[in-house]
Amino acid sequence: MTPQLVLASASPRRSELLRQIGIRHLIHAVDIDETPWPGESPLAYVERVASEKSAACRALRGDALPVLAADTSVVCDGEIMGKPENGRHAARMLTRLSGREHQVYSAVSLRGDGHWQAVSVSRVKFRCLSEAEIGAYWDSGEPRDKAGGYAIQGLASIFIESITGSFSGVMGLPLFETAQLLAKQGIRVIA
Repeated sequence: MTPQLVLASASPRRSELLRQIGIRHLIHAVDIDETPWPGESPLAYVERVASEKSAACRALRGDALPVLAADTSVVCDGEIMGKPENGRHAARMLTRLSGREHQVYSAVSLRGDGHWQAVSVSRVKFRCLSEAEIGAYWDSGEPRDKAGGYAIQGLASIFIESITGSFSGVMGLPLFETAQLLAKQGIRVIA
């Protein structure tokens, strides 16, 4: 089947979410510098990174297919948490999230006939976690490449006391916002 767009991401979760809503796509991951700028707000950061990913992919491909990119950040006390560097770093992150609420910012950038962006901000509350749980979770391998050191769709789902916002946004691609952007490019999820 003919692809409808290019996903500028190697994330299997983003690809699966697009398949979930029936969007046929190619994958063309791009490597950009994702270092936050000094003083950059979490909102500005995810918008910039998603936009830079879609622009880089569009420039590399040079074809007519629209390009979809996204960026997701876990934010606690206004600080972007990033991905854990090692087990100790993951333990610090998860200990910080334990028993409290944090935000997950997920930006989407679509380049086709124009450039459109959208952002989802969700609030996630963790239950209190024990040191043993945090260690066992790291040992599972799941948190190694995940923003904030956890994957809501995996084992960490048992840590989530509540969520306000977009479950798919916390996974990495807010489907409500994505479908709205796709419609602007003439790609309808439900015809």
